[in-house]
Amino acid sequence: MSKQIIGILVGAIILFLWQFLSWSMLGIHKDQFTYTANNQQILDCLAQNLTEEGTYMLPGVPPGTSIEQEEALMEQNAGKPWASISYHKSMNTSMGMNMFRGFAVDIVALLMLIWVLARIQNNNLMNCVQASIFVGLIAYLTIPYTYSIWFETGTMGYLIDAIVSWGLVGLWLGWWLNRP
Repeated sequence: MSKQIIGILVGAIILFLWQFLSWSMLGIHKDQFTYTANNQQILDCLAQNLTEEGTYMLPGVPPGTSIEQEEALMEQNAGKPWASISYHKSMNTSMGMNMFRGFAVDIVALLMLIWVLARIQNNNLMNCVQASIFVGLIAYLTIPYTYSIWFETGTMGYLIDAIVSWGLVGLWLGWWLNRP
């Protein structure tokens, strides 16, 4: 049991460190956020026109709109500009709770991965690496990639994360869990 706990904790640290490097120093996700010199004007406009925090799809329809009305709006706006906006009234620059939650999620993910790996007969280094990468690819394909299909966003950074971070975790677990 202590072998699994150490595997989980070190694996979570590997995953957490990769996520930090990927989003900060390595710049793998730099294409996820585009800069505009009109930052302040856009934020002022949003603050004047949005009363609730949330993610908005523009153009959008009010709740209760019929399917026919929604389809007519889509046809009417075909070929015109559109936007997806995540709006918050106040920027929280405190990273402590976000980092804690991120690491806690990494621990839970490693707990689930070790549960899966423990059920593979004749487990070895290669099986651990492959299973770990498959877990990363499943997460990538079903969340960021599917989102990108509908909202036309880039996902290369997420694909790199899925392969590299989970590959590193698989290497660690394959070595650690198969030690005598």
